[in-house]
Amino acid sequence: MTPFTSQELRKGFSSFATGVTVITCLDSDRNAHGITISSFNTVSLEPPLILWSLKKHSRLMPHFEVGHRQLIHVLERSQEEMAMHFATVKENQFINISHQIAASGLTQIDGCCAYFECETVSVHTGGDHNIIVAKVIHLKHTPDSQPLIFAHSKFLGLDLSL
Repeated sequence: MTPFTSQELRKGFSSFATGVTVITCLDSDRNAHGITISSFNTVSLEPPLILWSLKKHSRLMPHFEVGHRQLIHVLERSQEEMAMHFATVKENQFINISHQIAASGLTQIDGCCAYFECETVSVHTGGDHNIIVAKVIHLKHTPDSQPLIFAHSKFLGLDLSL
């Protein structure tokens, strides 16, 4: 038995500030889906690898298995509403969302700080989540953009002019 509750653990984890991403994918019928994820981390420069995690029983999990591609969007400070929009599962997620279709066919949301097109290379079980390790295939970024940050259950910004 742990000496703390899952709610206490969640509050403790919230002390670690993270960037906010939306990850888009295509299902087997080439329909686009997106999900807000704050568990994004870099792994390696050679080869270029990232990781992120998703609930094991997410309806999107089949679209992120080994060999599947995804587009990771690092959200810009003004995109809090975008983060909340993709935090809940809904039909026709991209209606009224400014986006384009990338050369890969993946949906690319406009105005983000960075984009990482990736292919899943491995999936590992981690408790109630799957840890997805993906190779970066293409990237695009805007160095002077302001990223959206999440800490203490709130969206924040950084003052990068310091």
